[in-house]
Amino acid sequence: MKVLKKQTNSRMCIICGMENRAGVKAPFYEMEDGSVISLFSFKDIHQSYPERTHGGLISTMIDEVVGRAIWVLEPDIWGVTMDISVKFRKPVPYDAPLKAYGKIIKNSRRGFTGVGYILDENDNVLAQGEANYLKLPIEKISSDDCHETIDLYEPDDVKEIKIDCEKLK
Repeated sequence: MKVLKKQTNSRMCIICGMENRAGVKAPFYEMEDGSVISLFSFKDIHQSYPERTHGGLISTMIDEVVGRAIWVLEPDIWGVTMDISVKFRKPVPYDAPLKAYGKIIKNSRRGFTGVGYILDENDNVLAQGEANYLKLPIEKISSDDCHETIDLYEPDDVKEIKIDCEKLK
C-alpha cells in the first residue's frame, strides 16, 4: 500500500516522542486506504513479563494509531480518548518489528470512533481495539503554545508498506 504522507512526531509523547528516553519513537504514515500505519518496535524497557510487552503500552499504541487516523479526514482536529477496549490475542514481543494499523469507522461533528491493530511482521493480529474520541482543538487540550513540542518532522524514505488487510477481519 502506498504511503501518502508521513505525520509529525512530538518531543515527549510515550509513543511518538523523539526526546522521550523511555518512548517508542514510532513514525506514523497516512496510507492510500485512509488508514494510518506505524512501523515500530517496543523495547525491553516496555516489558511486562519477560519477553512480553506490557498491556498498557500495547493499549497506548492502539490509542495513538486510532487517534491519529482522524488526521487523514480532518488534519486540524485533535481527539481526546473517551473510552477504549482492547483484546490481547497473542503475546506482543519487544525488540521485534511490529506494525500498528488504525482506521476511522465512524465520524461525526463532535467525535469519532476507530479501530486499531498491533501486527507482527507476518501481519498476524497480536492485539486489536476500538476507541471513541471527543473532538477538540489543541488549544482546549493544552494550555501552553504546544505546537513547537508536537510538530516535529523526521523525514525518511518510506514510500510503501506491505500489509495484509484480510487478516484484520
